[in-house]
Amino acid sequence: MSSLSLPAVPGTRAVQAGAAGRRTDLDRAKGFAILLVVFGHLVARHGPVGVGWYEPLRIAVYLFHMPLFMYLSGYVTFLSGTARTGLRAWPRLVRRRAMRLLVPFVLFGVAILLGKLLLARFLPVDNVPPDLWHGLRALVWDTDHSPATSVWYIGVLFVYCVATPPLLGLREGGIVIATVAVLLYLLPLPPVLYLDRIGTYYVFFVAGGLAADAGRRWLDTIDAMWPAALGALTLAVLPVAFGWLHFDWDAGSQAFPYKWALLSAGLLSLPALHGLVRQGPSTGAGTLGVLGRHVFVIYLLNTVFIGLAKALLLRAVSWDGSHFLPFATVLMAAGTLGPLMTKRWVLRCLPMLDRATD
Repeated sequence: MSSLSLPAVPGTRAVQAGAAGRRTDLDRAKGFAILLVVFGHLVARHGPVGVGWYEPLRIAVYLFHMPLFMYLSGYVTFLSGTARTGLRAWPRLVRRRAMRLLVPFVLFGVAILLGKLLLARFLPVDNVPPDLWHGLRALVWDTDHSPATSVWYIGVLFVYCVATPPLLGLREGGIVIATVAVLLYLLPLPPVLYLDRIGTYYVFFVAGGLAADAGRRWLDTIDAMWPAALGALTLAVLPVAFGWLHFDWDAGSQAFPYKWALLSAGLLSLPALHGLVRQGPSTGAGTLGVLGRHVFVIYLLNTVFIGLAKALLLRAVSWDGSHFLPFATVLMAAGTLGPLMTKRWVLRCLPMLDRATD
């Protein structure tokens, strides 16, 4: 999700825009979403012993945090006009989106892979492939075992950005993309080339696009209904967060009833959380606004800093039992502040990487 400067959409509540025309409500929503992403990345393959609360809570968060991310991505794509790129300009769009999304996907995916292979000789590292070849293959083909799972979003977003304009250009394009999104969601796609994730999240991307098209009507609606939607979302995820409802993970994320739970919680989160962040100050100067303006670099680098912090801390102290809460607090700080400091003090000196992480 890039830090686009967006045109203001008319609304009764002032569609909150900063001095540069930014949609600060979207910045805060992105900031909230990226905190949820970082929280979900605190534990990789092997969790702490004697900590019963984290995994159910993470599963509950996973029911809506990526749907919210994809909704915001679709909202930005439609609001900026990119989704309605004409056929003549479409090849240029593909090139620009490839530079914006595929290049960081490859650069950071390979960098994470190489870093894991190197650091695994000295530190405990999660999800290390047996060798470079298997790691590269899993990164782009056997994607259920990717050594850099965290970058899947930008690869999937590239597909959405380049596939949506031709679909929208068809007669009754809005109905077409909605139909395609529903069909993809229902299809049991394999974890090859991220097809399973492409199929799962397009419905939320399209929902964001339709919300952006609705403009004032959508914003008026969520301003009025967000408390009820937030209450419904809470009721939907509480049984999972408390461990009362379990999913058969061995059957895969494509299995039902998980996808029904994802669909219901994901759709409820859109008015609930977008409406919630719209109640804050309109300046966008708060913590969520800052995180939202740097969401791309945090998304790319949060697992790197979480992994490094975890590896170093585990050499000194266990994260099992009562140690996990302070341990997790440090990992949250590493996953958010580490990328921000890297952006400010390192990437600013490297123009190509600086542009790639804006």
